[in-house]
Amino acid sequence: MIRIIRGAAVALAAALVLTACGEGGEDPLSGGQGGGRTLVVGSADFTESELLAEIYARALEAKGFKVERKLKIGAREVYYDQVASGAIHVFPEYNGALLQRVDKGNPATTTEQTDAALKAKLPPALEILATSKAENKDSLAVTAATAKEHDLKTIEDLKPVAGDMILGGPPEFKTRQQGVVGLEKVYGVKFKEFKSLDVGGPITVANLAKGQVQAANLFTTDPAITKNGFVVLEDPKNVFGAQNVVPLVYKSKVDATARQALDAVSAKLTTADLIAMNGQMSDQKLDPEDVAETWLEKQGLA
Repeated sequence: MIRIIRGAAVALAAALVLTACGEGGEDPLSGGQGGGRTLVVGSADFTESELLAEIYARALEAKGFKVERKLKIGAREVYYDQVASGAIHVFPEYNGALLQRVDKGNPATTTEQTDAALKAKLPPALEILATSKAENKDSLAVTAATAKEHDLKTIEDLKPVAGDMILGGPPEFKTRQQGVVGLEKVYGVKFKEFKSLDVGGPITVANLAKGQVQAANLFTTDPAITKNGFVVLEDPKNVFGAQNVVPLVYKSKVDATARQALDAVSAKLTTADLIAMNGQMSDQKLDPEDVAETWLEKQGLA
């Protein structure tokens, strides 16, 4: 009789746990609000993207989610389809560049215009969450000597001299509207040659510093710009547009708890934060994981 009563008590307790969990609910035994559910977080193949992915991953883990990391996937032309298929659930994106992927030639330039256009053009399975103030734009940079020699202040100033110059950048920059295509169409700037390098990394920086290219595509949050005294040319016609950091998600896999965690990151992240964290990784040789954890702890999100 005692065994029967005890068995019934165990069964009742199990039923209560299942009821408490519910569909999409939290599992009190999981030790976290995420209920132990797994989310796949990806990144592109450059350091800042890895850093942002790590920030997202750790913010989600702090809410009880299990996170599978798929980092250094490649360029947008490669990883976007993986997000669209649901193979990746969360990805750090830049709103302007993403818009050109889903609606090439869209004239949006401000953050608000870009976000609205994205929400209208993304496929039903995808969604952007809250946009951060942090912005990392593509840019054209030249050495201080080149800027002085040709009196270069804006991209438009390149028009009469670009025909004698080599432009360096990642392979995909050659075919993007926010790249060679836009530079020619909007500014009429045509370079003698395009040299395929890395994604705003040490190879590009070295080529520009040594004069192997005379202009280069660098990201505006790259500490190498200040370190080497490079001059970023102004973009008055907004070829590079808004480039705010924003989570791109496969929305059926990202619940309210995950959204809150990611939105909290966006609410805190600034351009100054990106520049500082990039400097820590490049100058102090810190790993993205450590830099991400330190930033999250400082913001109270760890």
